[in-house]
Amino acid sequence: MKRVGLGLALLCLVCGGVTASAQDKYPSRPVKVVVPYAPGGASDITARLFGEQMRQSLGQQFVVESKPGAFGILAIEEMARSKPDGYTLMVGNVTTNAITPVLFPKKFSINFERDVVSVSRLAIYPSFLLTTTQNFEPKSVAELIAYAKKNPGKVRYTSAGVGSFPHYDVEVFSKRAGIEMLHIPNKTGAAGMINDLVVGDAQVAFINAASTASMIKAGKLRPIAVLAETRLAEYPDIPTLAEAGYPGVGTLHWQSMLAPANTPKEVLATLFKAIVEAADAPQLQEAFKRQLVSVKPNASLQEAQSWLDSELAAWRKTVAEVKIELAD
Repeated sequence: MKRVGLGLALLCLVCGGVTASAQDKYPSRPVKVVVPYAPGGASDITARLFGEQMRQSLGQQFVVESKPGAFGILAIEEMARSKPDGYTLMVGNVTTNAITPVLFPKKFSINFERDVVSVSRLAIYPSFLLTTTQNFEPKSVAELIAYAKKNPGKVRYTSAGVGSFPHYDVEVFSKRAGIEMLHIPNKTGAAGMINDLVVGDAQVAFINAASTASMIKAGKLRPIAVLAETRLAEYPDIPTLAEAGYPGVGTLHWQSMLAPANTPKEVLATLFKAIVEAADAPQLQEAFKRQLVSVKPNASLQEAQSWLDSELAAWRKTVAEVKIELAD
């Protein structure tokens, strides 16, 4: 009887262990994905498209929650302070996940590089160097530079605000080209920048290709270079900025996923594998292709972290090169 009792006890322990293991398999409940902008923007769209595909492979909902404000710091801190179990993640972009930590480290109540880990890059949104067609002559990068040299300080460029990456991009471009242009910041983002160009209040800007497609087609904006690794199939005649003579200038507008530091490696591995599988899904590829977006996860978890580290290093170099006075 004692042997039977002992056998039953061991069986219960084994079964209990199997049940607990099954229950603990990640993810066993919905995952929250914090986005640092209001719904409808590139980060929100990226999070939802990837989240839906990851739901199909992992069997749990990826619930997107908007938490805008403070240059992305609010969203980053909520994610970083959460329990490191893979159930609170963040999808942000080059601004929130690379530029903000470099520009505003003292505004954080956390240490970004210590408390945050990169899961993977998700996608890259190409941008155009654009000019207005409203009483503005230049039709190429070379013509823009020549015009600006003849009219120092008079060519007006717009950006998404002081310290935004379109602001830095034009300043770096201007420095390399030996020109000086006048900054007209617009804090309402791409929509406001496009309006500035269309009405002629501004004459030059870097803006993402998807947002500008309709106005380019209408003849109100003129793309003179594309900021991407290669020319866009939809705009085969528009050279890359590197082809126009300015390699290394401009920001690739990427989106990426972050997690709290100390998230278990097996959880990060599960997420990374789901991201790679999502990136290969035809429906996700097609959805991004319509926005001219490249789906481009990192090669591995290790490369995802080294890639983010390199982005932070690159932005420290840019900020040191181009001195922009920032508001406190």
